[in-house]
Amino acid sequence: MPGNADKSSIELLITRRSMVAAKMTEPGPNDAELNTIIEAGLRVPDHGRIGPWRIQIIRKEAQEKLGELFGELFKKDNPDAPDDLVEFNRARPSRAPILLAITFHPDSERYAKVPHSEQILSVGACCQNLLNGAHALGYVAQWLTEWPAYHSEVKKALGHDADTEIAGFIYIGSAAEAPEERQRVPAENVISEWTG
Repeated sequence: MPGNADKSSIELLITRRSMVAAKMTEPGPNDAELNTIIEAGLRVPDHGRIGPWRIQIIRKEAQEKLGELFGELFKKDNPDAPDDLVEFNRARPSRAPILLAITFHPDSERYAKVPHSEQILSVGACCQNLLNGAHALGYVAQWLTEWPAYHSEVKKALGHDADTEIAGFIYIGSAAEAPEERQRVPAENVISEWTG
């Protein structure tokens, strides 16, 4: 294998699998491990060193507060929703030991050299590396958006402007059971070779 590639590294990448957040359990990463996961998240292509991402750590007490907001907003937006569905939405943020909110903060003054599309791709790369970092340390993770990521009141509660994009919520914890493998898009469906 070339350069610094080794079997453990490639195995890590090809065995990563999202775990449904509702099936996560304690323990979550400790502070040192979480810092390592976040450090991995930041090791992404970032043209112009813009750093167009922000990462908020939401621990259990704050998850419960955020969940109260989710429940209130869901009931307000869906007044006929049954109580169990309101409760389901209230419990959303508390599904895993650690919740991260990843937001996109583009620098529009740099668009001439680093277009919006490049900056948002960097945010996606950050989210993917957070998943890989969690997997590398033996944890499971899931990257979700769902309706709260698009709700202006959720953004406001997290300290953002209404036009801030939440790239996703990343749930991190331990596996209550082994994640099931799912069918992937076959390589032959997406690969072609351009020969000029």
